Amino acid sequence: MGLTKLTVRIVNPADPRRYRDVELIVDSGEHFAVVPREILKELGIRPRRKRSFVLANGEKFERKMGNAEFEYKGEPGAAPVVFGEKGDFPLLGVTTLEALGLLFDPLHQGLKPLPLMML
Repeated sequence: MGLTKLTVRIVNPADPRRYRDVELIVDSGEHFAVVPREILKELGIRPRRKRSFVLANGEKFERKMGNAEFEYKGEPGAAPVVFGEKGDFPLLGVTTLEALGLLFDPLHQGLKPLPLMML
């Protein structure tokens, strides 16, 4: 099983002129996108809170979080973003994929449109 990587545009929602294209690893087990703190700082995206996370081995840690706009193939979506620290992998989690209207297909290691339902 290989890694699926996507290049997405990360945009400062308060100043859309500030953006950067970044390669992220699609991780269907991660909730949020994890982007290096330096990139978010460069874009002027500021942390709004801290959240606690737990690794699979039970180790707990905290990371700052903010909000960003993501764009893939011209389609935008807003989602929370984790300020990645040294050693953190740049990841694209399911919350961000859903905001972009996408679903990860693990069988084909690719993306497909997310079926939208309104109840």
